Amino acid sequence: MAVIEVYGDIWCPFTHVGLRLIADRRRDRGRTDAPIHVRAWPLELVNGVPLDPIRARDHARELREQVAPDMFRGIPLFTFPATTLPALGLAASAYTTGDEIGERVSFALRHALFEEGLDISDRGVLRDIAGAHGLSEPTDLDRAMVLEEWHEGQRRGVRGSPHFFCGGRDVFCPSLDISRDPDEHLLVTRDLTSLDSFLDICLE
Repeated sequence: MAVIEVYGDIWCPFTHVGLRLIADRRRDRGRTDAPIHVRAWPLELVNGVPLDPIRARDHARELREQVAPDMFRGIPLFTFPATTLPALGLAASAYTTGDEIGERVSFALRHALFEEGLDISDRGVLRDIAGAHGLSEPTDLDRAMVLEEWHEGQRRGVRGSPHFFCGGRDVFCPSLDISRDPDEHLLVTRDLTSLDSFLDICLE
């Protein structure tokens, strides 16, 4: 069975779009046998500081305007989390029960943040998401799994969020072509050719 591994952080808007695109392309191919395993790449540890909420919100707006008009509906209500470590721990814990539940929780956490504007660092929000999937709140052991995944990602050469692995191939953000104009404004287009090329190798 092919497993599509993705290293990413929950508050990374590019990962939110990348995951949705790869899930859509997987569905179009009828490949229900290829789970998406989202592993932790905690940017607050990678960079030594939490993600800048203004920058993340601006990137979310730019992605909505340029490539994802049906996403980021929660921007007007945006309550940016102080940390994603507990939420990443919940996702890691979910995967210990199976790929299907892990994938659902990973997507649910991003939906809560970017589509509902919820603070996923809030204990009550995490409790509700966990309970909706038959799970308990994240524990210190779950947070330890986040560190293990981060260090494993370092050993595997993860470049950033999102970084995809499958079929002996890895690629950083294959679904989006990202650049900047002379005024440093973000320019983003969908790169479905690169994404499909990755999936061809992954799912062959």
